[in-house]
Amino acid sequence: MLFSPGWRAPVRQGEVLAVFTLGLLAGGTLSAAVVWLLSGLAAPLPPSGRAAAILGVAALGAARELGVLRVPLPQNARQIPPEVLQARLRRGSLQFGFELGTGVRTYVSASSPYVLALALLLSHQGLAATLATGTAFGAGRALSAVLTYLARDEHRGAALAVRMPAVKTTAALAILAALALLLP
Repeated sequence: MLFSPGWRAPVRQGEVLAVFTLGLLAGGTLSAAVVWLLSGLAAPLPPSGRAAAILGVAALGAARELGVLRVPLPQNARQIPPEVLQARLRRGSLQFGFELGTGVRTYVSASSPYVLALALLLSHQGLAATLATGTAFGAGRALSAVLTYLARDEHRGAALAVRMPAVKTTAALAILAALALLLP
């Protein structure tokens, strides 16, 4: 666990959180850069076809979150080895954050990040907008760690687990509605 109530490491938890957050932001930004580079492959497709594909993926994501469809999401079923954080805490936290920030090292249970990544891939947005989106993904993942650190509540995980299905469903429906309104 990144933050333990019985923390006894020679490094302060706030410092570990800062390094971890830096890794998350760097990982999210790098993933966005890769999506932006690959988005050029979608350029030959007609805009109406890309828009239809984006809306179709968003509808599929919303249906998955509502429980209408069972669609497995890509995942890397391996856990990050505990040695990553045990050997060198700062470096391990940076590596752990980077791997989480890329979104490809661990399982992302919500459909929304995948829908957004595919929408960016197919719509070929500008570099700045795509990088900002990736950085925001890393920041969103960091927000969870920051709130856990600030809350220092051992029951926070259980409370979040109860709310998470509603949050994921709301996010999926909001993305579908936004894309339906924004795309031509």
